[in-house]
Order: sequence, then C-alpha cells, then structure tokens
Amino acid sequence: MANKIHAGEDPGAAVAHWAKRCHLAGRAAMEAMLRPFDLGSTQWYVLHHLAQGGPTPQRELVEQLQVERATLSAVVAVLVRKGLVEQVPDRMDQRQKRLQLSAAGVRRWKTLPDLSAIRRVAFDGMDAQALAAAADVLRTATARLEQFMEKA
Repeated sequence: MANKIHAGEDPGAAVAHWAKRCHLAGRAAMEAMLRPFDLGSTQWYVLHHLAQGGPTPQRELVEQLQVERATLSAVVAVLVRKGLVEQVPDRMDQRQKRLQLSAAGVRRWKTLPDLSAIRRVAFDGMDAQALAAAADVLRTATARLEQFMEKA
C-alpha cells in the first residue's frame, strides 16, 4: 500500500502516510542511538521529563507521554530495576508515587547522546515556510482526531 500513494491521488492519504513513515524513521534512529546505552525510546522520554522537569507524579507522566498506565508502569519498573529512577510516596497522597532521577540516573542522563541530531538530519536546510505549513497541517489534523475521539 505504501508504494501506491502518489502525490496526485489523495493528498490527505499522502500526508498521513509520510507523517507515519517520518515518525517511524525517527523512532528507529532514536532506538539505534539509545541501544548502546541499554535504553528504549519510552525509557528515554521518562528520563528526559524527569531531568528537565524534576520529580513528577507518575500519573502525570501518563498524560505527558501519552502512553497507557500499564505501559508506563512497566517502563518505570525497568528504570527502577536499572537504578536510574526512584519511586517515592507523594507527600500529599502516600498511595501515589512520585518519580525522580536517582544519582545514577543523573549520571547516566549526562552521558546520553544528543537526540536533537535526529531532528537536524531530518529538517535542516528545508524551507522554513514549508516546515511551518507542515506543522500547521499536522497540528490541525491532530486536534481534529482528538476531538473525534472525545465524541466516540
């Protein structure tokens, strides 16, 4: 099917196709860059959020990372087992867990590659207006799909 989509056929289908292909290619590049560090992309996103935002309630990361609660629980369990993340009871509600980088997690974060290289490879040298238009189209399509799902 991927080879049958041409620019002249259905522009919406072509945009959706290439948005997905770009996402998958970026994710593959990210996985390849993180493999030597024994990290997956979702693990990196958890570390990134904690490194940038500090200690965070685990339930907030579910929304921020847009993953299922069970998926995040499994990822956090692996990061805790690796000694990179600590789960501490929330001060206000002891039943809730607050996540924070451990000392080893802080050290590991400092050694990880700069993943912005992926974005530079993909987009550097492209026309700024074309990138802005692409972002606008994808932002609008995403909002429409999210509204559609709220009604479903």
